[in-house]
Amino acid sequence: MANDMTNFPPERLLDLRDLAVTFATAEGPVRAVQGVSYHVNRGEVLGVVGESGSGKSVTVRAIMRLLARNATDTGTIRFAPDGEPLTLSGQPRDSKLMRSLRGNRIGMIFQEPMTALSPVHSIGTQIARTVLLHRGGSKSAARDRAAELLARVQLPNPGEMLDRYPHQLSGGMRQRAMIALALACDPALLIADEPTTALDVTTEAQILDLLRGLQKDLGMAIVFITHNFGVVADIADRVAVMYLGQVVETGSVDDIFYAPGHPYTKALLGSIPRLGAAKRHRLQTIQGMVPDPYHIPKGCPFHTRCDHVRPGLCDVTAPPVFSPRPGQEVRCHLTGGAA
Repeated sequence: MANDMTNFPPERLLDLRDLAVTFATAEGPVRAVQGVSYHVNRGEVLGVVGESGSGKSVTVRAIMRLLARNATDTGTIRFAPDGEPLTLSGQPRDSKLMRSLRGNRIGMIFQEPMTALSPVHSIGTQIARTVLLHRGGSKSAARDRAAELLARVQLPNPGEMLDRYPHQLSGGMRQRAMIALALACDPALLIADEPTTALDVTTEAQILDLLRGLQKDLGMAIVFITHNFGVVADIADRVAVMYLGQVVETGSVDDIFYAPGHPYTKALLGSIPRLGAAKRHRLQTIQGMVPDPYHIPKGCPFHTRCDHVRPGLCDVTAPPVFSPRPGQEVRCHLTGGAA
């Protein structure tokens, strides 16, 4: 979880170190993200998993510099699409650097395309304007590029779809159009913020197959945000598990699924239905609720819901990061062998 920012490896594309985001509200400050550190290598798919309110979406919005006006952030965000790493942390949302990267070197698929897409512009116009902004060229060439992208995301009759508006498309078709818009300029990094949550399971499977194929063909890296471990197993290379604004465990898909180290990761995996399980076998549940973000528990934030809590330790001292095996990091006292 802790990364050495003085030595940026050539295979690394994105690196976050100690990112914290706080929202100022009338009721007091909300610490939505607390010291998040993770990285994404070129051509890699990182799955970010956690319950609602764990800070997954706020973290990627900080990367895109799309935080709300009442938010402040600290920490370091570096992005290296073309060699030399660029520092994104501290950049205003309307800075020249961010305007040159968003929609160009970084694409983003939002959870609800109906609100992310403009309702008063056709799908073709929205894609073509993105192409013209970052690549230039003629309007006809940009329109041809838009048709090519709609065909790539497997929308039927792409020539006709260019002149359709978002409300004229189904949910799955809108999501495909959103993906086409995100891929308009062949980004090095694609951020997918729960892109399949609002879709039925059949359409979800189609979108996942589409993203896997596009990632393989284009060689781009993906940060895939979800609360579904089944989706993670299907698409990700590595996993970061978040809880209450912190990354509590990172590792390869095999490490996370076959040798999870954090009680929260184990509890999430235990809540997944499994084929062949006994008919009377009850799914595991996680006791309690995610704590109020205005009053984050002292010590380990998960201790109020943990079945293995050690009084006097977990509720007092924040756990450091332990590495039970190479490439896997766990933020838990028990992993470190606490008695």
